[in-house]
Amino acid sequence: MKKLDYPLNPIAFELGNFQVHWYGIIIGIGIALGFYLASKEGDRLGLPQETFSDLLIWAIPIALISARTYYVLFEWDYYSQHPGAIIQIWNGGIAIHGALIGSVITAIVFSRKRNISFWKLADIAAPSIILGQAIGRWGNFINQEAHGGEVPLSFLQNLHLPDFIVNQMYIDGAYYHPTFLYESVWNIIGFVLLLVLRKVNPKRGELFLSYVIWYSIGRFFIEGMRTDSLMLPGDFLRVAQVLSLSLIVIAAAILIYRRVKYTLPRYADQTNEGKAA
Repeated sequence: MKKLDYPLNPIAFELGNFQVHWYGIIIGIGIALGFYLASKEGDRLGLPQETFSDLLIWAIPIALISARTYYVLFEWDYYSQHPGAIIQIWNGGIAIHGALIGSVITAIVFSRKRNISFWKLADIAAPSIILGQAIGRWGNFINQEAHGGEVPLSFLQNLHLPDFIVNQMYIDGAYYHPTFLYESVWNIIGFVLLLVLRKVNPKRGELFLSYVIWYSIGRFFIEGMRTDSLMLPGDFLRVAQVLSLSLIVIAAAILIYRRVKYTLPRYADQTNEGKAA
């Protein structure tokens, strides 16, 4: 077996002058697997077969644009001086919160156009979203980004990590927290928990809201370890932590309000229509 060189090459292969980056391939794998799972579940629950393929036609480009826009806005001091770098998403710099905002808005509009309950659509998609996030974090690994603060080699060895992760976490003469890995593992656990919750057949909307709460709890704590956080003006509050706390409160409030206000169908019910549903 060929010995790997470190850091790993972020470029997977070249087609003439066109470079294909591992970052994009890994994100693509996450999207493809999530789409497959959501489509299969949508078929089982009676959604039209083309629902998620039609949704992705709009959601993918809008999510990428909103993810990049979100990141660029909070790093405007840099990008205002380097406008040519704004489109270079292959070098990293897309914010998952921005992608989620764009995707949710797209899904709301799409569901209204198709007369499908947004909550039904979101519930079906929730496990796919968090699994895609778990996979996508490995693109950060290849790019040696989204890592935490400096740690001794012994710390990484005590985690019993494989050598390829330890070696890739050696950046500019020091080892760093593999926070990409912490979040990936947290999201995989969340994926499993959502599948278990799905079997319980919760009330509609609660699977998606549980995803928001679970992901936000993990992101809040993991973000505190990172060295590349987007900061609010004043540089003393991390954007992702403030947003994560806000989402936990908002999602919990919506969950309670919907239970009190409406008689909700269950996750597996075949009904598609209705604003509350």
